[in-house]
Amino acid sequence: MAVPTNPKIYHIVHVDNLRSIVADEGLWSDGIMSHRSAGTVIGMGSIKRRRLSLPVAGHTGLCVGDFVPFYFCPRSIMLYVIHCANHPELAYTGGQLPIVHLEADLHKVVQWAEASGRRWAFSLSNAGAVYAQFRKRLDQLKEINWAAVVATDFRPADIKEGKQAEFLVEESFPWSLVDRIGAYSREVGQQVSNAMQGAAHRPRIEIRREWYY
Repeated sequence: MAVPTNPKIYHIVHVDNLRSIVADEGLWSDGIMSHRSAGTVIGMGSIKRRRLSLPVAGHTGLCVGDFVPFYFCPRSIMLYVIHCANHPELAYTGGQLPIVHLEADLHKVVQWAEASGRRWAFSLSNAGAVYAQFRKRLDQLKEINWAAVVATDFRPADIKEGKQAEFLVEESFPWSLVDRIGAYSREVGQQVSNAMQGAAHRPRIEIRREWYY
């Protein structure tokens, strides 16, 4: 499967965290958030801690936790884990309904990062795995398993690996680059709207039920 013409990237957050994200005008890496109040944490603590010490090949001195992570698709495997709410390492048990997707355009993000002196990279599988391979050039996007990225059945091992590819942005990610927010329901969409009240940048809100399980 060819690289999409305009690839998008997605970050999932609990809707309760949106107000602070808007106030901060962006997202912070786990490395920075480990020293701050993190709000409603939907990730696995043990994995977040491991990512703080896993190096990103090609970016000397930086670890996975020094980057803000994105997936290349909505309806990620992590969202499925959240939906099932039965993983022993997952403290959050509130399910997928309050989770929202923040969507951005990959090429715009790269343009901003390079103009701002922020390093970026992407992994070919789960960036939190010790065997993850990293790339840092756009012409290497073809190495991602795009068929796996868009697959809805991720039981095969190779699909499961490829679907978890990540895009990483050093340190922080500006709120102004979020183009669209996908929510499960109108009720959550209204919460998103309320969280953005008074914000200079208000991404469009869409109810995207197909982005969920």
